[in-house]
Amino acid sequence: MLAIFDKNVAKAPEALQSQEGGSVCALKDGFLPNHFASIYPGAVTTNLGSSGLIACSLDKQNPLLPRLFAVNDDMFCIFQGHIENIPFLKQQYGLTKTATEVTVVIEAYRALRDRGPYPADQVVRDFQGRFAFMLFDCTTKNVFLAADADGSVPLFWGTDGEGHLVLSDDVETVKKGCGKSFAPFPKGCFFTSSGGLRSFEFPLNELKPVPRVDSSGQVCGVTFKVDSEAKKESAMPRVGSVQNWSQQI
Repeated sequence: MLAIFDKNVAKAPEALQSQEGGSVCALKDGFLPNHFASIYPGAVTTNLGSSGLIACSLDKQNPLLPRLFAVNDDMFCIFQGHIENIPFLKQQYGLTKTATEVTVVIEAYRALRDRGPYPADQVVRDFQGRFAFMLFDCTTKNVFLAADADGSVPLFWGTDGEGHLVLSDDVETVKKGCGKSFAPFPKGCFFTSSGGLRSFEFPLNELKPVPRVDSSGQVCGVTFKVDSEAKKESAMPRVGSVQNWSQQI
């Protein structure tokens, strides 16, 4: 799976941007999508206009951690992995027995966006299993990303030469587009356009960037760790219009 989001849609954490990023523009002349398609010839690419693009392939996947792609009401989602408590979540979100994990993620996000009763960290924390997902809402221009607490599904991210956010489960693809800014997506964390990167395991704590050193001893991107001493301020009450509500995710 591959996603490239314009920097005006998904602003990468400053620490991730401050590293020596890629010298190329991932979107220019289809540079990175073409590279991804050369590795995964069966990949389906969806152009999101000025917001970026997403691409998904069912080739070369782990049968225990399958990839799923779905579109519903202008919400595009790629899911990889397996949710163990999916029967409970189907019931919680009023879904049929045939609903898959990717459908559950979309409906969970929809409930969150449309004044759901739970904060975003609890919504993600309710997903029990091995997973990573990328979701883009064309209506609100909101990005929603997450990876499980153990990092069971490979997911990497970074910024290209123009500051656009690049994500993929293929590390070489992210390296090609992001240079030394690439890093594994933080375990137990989620990212939204409006709220940035946060921990769903420890939602009251800040995340701190830690320089990442590769096997050759070179600094290569950053990882983010929960800062046990730094607490977040209390969140604002979720009030206002539906559109304003989406900006509080």
